[in-house]
Amino acid sequence: MFEKRQFYINGQWVDPIRKHDHFVINPSTEEPCALISLGSDEDTDAAVSAAKTAFPGWAATPPAERKRYVEAILAEFDKRRQEMAEAISVEMGAPIDFAFSAQAGCLDWHLKNFLVAFDEIQWLKPLNANAPGNMVAQEPIGVVGLITPWNWPMNQVTLKVIPALLAGCTCVLKPSEEAPLSSMLFAEFVHDAGVPAGVFNLVNGDGAGVGTRLSSHPDVEMISFTGSTRAGRAISKAAAETLKRVTLELGGKGANLVFADADDAAVERGVRHMMSNSGQSCNAPSRMLVERPLYDKAVQIAADVANSITVGPASEHGNHIGPVVNKRQWDIIQGYIEKGIEEGGRVVAGGPGLPQHLNRGYYVRPTVFADVKPGMTIEREEIFGPVLTMMPFDSEEEAVQIANDTPYGLTSYVQTQDRTRRNRLSLQLKSGMVEMNGEARAAGAFFGGVKASGRAREGGVWGIEEFLESKAISGWAD
Repeated sequence: MFEKRQFYINGQWVDPIRKHDHFVINPSTEEPCALISLGSDEDTDAAVSAAKTAFPGWAATPPAERKRYVEAILAEFDKRRQEMAEAISVEMGAPIDFAFSAQAGCLDWHLKNFLVAFDEIQWLKPLNANAPGNMVAQEPIGVVGLITPWNWPMNQVTLKVIPALLAGCTCVLKPSEEAPLSSMLFAEFVHDAGVPAGVFNLVNGDGAGVGTRLSSHPDVEMISFTGSTRAGRAISKAAAETLKRVTLELGGKGANLVFADADDAAVERGVRHMMSNSGQSCNAPSRMLVERPLYDKAVQIAADVANSITVGPASEHGNHIGPVVNKRQWDIIQGYIEKGIEEGGRVVAGGPGLPQHLNRGYYVRPTVFADVKPGMTIEREEIFGPVLTMMPFDSEEEAVQIANDTPYGLTSYVQTQDRTRRNRLSLQLKSGMVEMNGEARAAGAFFGGVKASGRAREGGVWGIEEFLESKAISGWAD
């Protein structure tokens, strides 16, 4: 079993001030895979102090030099990509091939995109042609607290740490205590890349401890959080006393509108997207709304696809899905499946309990509910597991109304060959992102939502600007 109780503070690995051991559980086996420590307020204060001390020097570092440090982090990752995939696979249950290509691969993808976006930042620019002597400067906000989740650990670490460093901020990272191993490996990349001491710090801990201390700390100018909407509210309240900037990337309940003229692969594509990562993605298309002429056929396709998806240990190679992250999450998902049955949903694939061939590990059967009614619990609440709900609609207006009738607003999906309809719907759906006909957002596009999904804008130029303050200047001498 891997043991690493230390935190990365001020350029070195240091022991916690007080002992607080925490086992990391491998969700494929239900056995401990690592032993770490959970930090205290004192550990957090030490990390913030290091970041505060390092901030003036890092903020004054020329942008091109900051960029070179980030490029060096990428070089360290390239040397240890397989090691990163293995850490993610064992800590949160992503099958090893998926962990290598998608989970670990997020670091490479986002970091390269940030390097391109970084060259677009104008650190000092004229206000406009009609205002001589007026300038706008972009400056790093200061010390930032970064709190990341377990479901896409390296995705979120990269989307926060890299733009913060490029912007000239110093940071304290608190990864999820459920999946900390990949973040500790990332800290090694930062160290080996030669990033100056105090610029990046890592303290493991839980939300009630390190998370609350970071959110309320007077020397932290900004909190960037990804996680549940419930936790996002708590962080906002904790941060309010110090009036720090708060950016939140929270839950989702994405609607996937499938019209009768959709391409032949639309339904299968939606089901596989939903089940990917064992349904543990906030942007999962978890509500499939199908135009009534296609509905019965779509239900059969969805059932067949879900029944074809295999479930197995994260250590095995292949195109299967792994377990969900822990027993608590497994219990929550089982409760939603039972609630869906109780409220009248028709199970056409999967259902409660473990897959028949598995008796250990937090595995969930890929489940599809048909004939779900608007307002049912499984239609309203984020399940965060491989559970898809399906319902028919009779008109475009009805589809939009159902899709928008949710507290969330992260990603909406549209499947239709009607070009005018696609454009019209993309502007009517209340979400931060709209993806149509299976076309992913391009490199440089941001990730973020509206309403209870939070309003962060992560990725691209927007993701760097989250960590910058704008300063208006008059009387500038040419």
